[in-house]
Amino acid sequence: MNAQAPKGTADMLPDVARAWEHLQRTAQDLFSRYGYEPVYTPLFEHTEVFTRAIGEATDIVSKEMYTFEDKGGRSITLRPEGTASVVRASLEHNLTANGAQAKLYYAGPMFRYERPQKGRMRQFWQIGIEVLGAAEPTADAEVITVLWRYFEALGLPAESMRLLLNSMGDENCRPAYRDSIATFIREHARGLCEECVRRAETNPLRAFDCKNPGCREVMSAASLLRDELCDECAAHYAAVKAHLDALGIPYVEDSTLVRGLDYYTRTVFEIQVDAGLGSQNAIGGGGRYDRLMEEYDGPPTPGLGFALGFERTLLAMQAAGIEVPAPSRAEVYIARVDDSVTAEVFALAQRLRDAGIAAELDHQGRSLKSQFKQADRLGARFVAVLGPDEVAAGEFTLRDMGTKEETRVAMSAAEATVAASLG
Repeated sequence: MNAQAPKGTADMLPDVARAWEHLQRTAQDLFSRYGYEPVYTPLFEHTEVFTRAIGEATDIVSKEMYTFEDKGGRSITLRPEGTASVVRASLEHNLTANGAQAKLYYAGPMFRYERPQKGRMRQFWQIGIEVLGAAEPTADAEVITVLWRYFEALGLPAESMRLLLNSMGDENCRPAYRDSIATFIREHARGLCEECVRRAETNPLRAFDCKNPGCREVMSAASLLRDELCDECAAHYAAVKAHLDALGIPYVEDSTLVRGLDYYTRTVFEIQVDAGLGSQNAIGGGGRYDRLMEEYDGPPTPGLGFALGFERTLLAMQAAGIEVPAPSRAEVYIARVDDSVTAEVFALAQRLRDAGIAAELDHQGRSLKSQFKQADRLGARFVAVLGPDEVAAGEFTLRDMGTKEETRVAMSAAEATVAASLG
């Protein structure tokens, strides 16, 4: 047996698992204040859900999806991102019927077959929100604000973050621009990598996203989409920026920000950090996708959202010196003097737990001295000591681990006295 996790995956041991739960709790608290509700979709979908939404020409579909045939001969894919599944679920369950608006958030694992590296795994964890049925630029500004405020809530300093903003236009202005960029790529093919040359025929705007320095230099001479937006897209983009300005949220307009998925229209955005991730410095991003529902043969339904990566966010927090709050594993440790009082120790621990108090006891036959050391390692504020004398008197000794003060407590008043001592 190979007792190792598959390449590109990692066990989420207690320290990291607590960090994941902290990120989820922070999201639940913040997102709910903006009216978002939880949604959980299957880990796998019919492959068409992703090929129709993400686009056949993207690297995700062509290279990175975990796709297999189930026993019924159906093509199934582990979800590589969350938006397509949420939109599919919204259509299936009529969440936006009759002009209704759906504001949803999710958290869970995604899967992409990539070369594992720092902050990029084959099974990775994301938190995201989606707004369906909202066309106004206020919705764009709200979604961007939620993402910014989320990272602030985690403790990331505003000065360490950079919000990039761009507009990708829509079906009225983007097709002509795509054609002009495709022509530009063909005319400058000698200075571009093979992948960018290929993109001229599939997804020319992705050439702006190439990390090759030579390609970036060539593409810097290409015309910018934001200079060729139609009047409606230009007005929408201007309004989004005006709302962000009013909130004092700083942003940098980046014409090379095009996002990697075909379904984006109009507003796109990304938050990067200065330290902790190297070249993979994006910790969250998203944008508007007003035509995605129609890809599933649904009615025209505007939508937008974002996703943030847990692994990269945790690296950014570590680089910023932010420690995830570590709750005490035990408020009270129940220590026994000898084995003759084991039953009483076990019963007291359970009484305190039933009263809502975190209690722990020894299950390994430790000496009394070792039990005190274990209580200290667990962060227990108090140790309740039981021995034959205490049991005979119907009492136990409660020791404050901070002040070292000890008091005798009647067993009949255990729950009330301990709760009062904990404050």
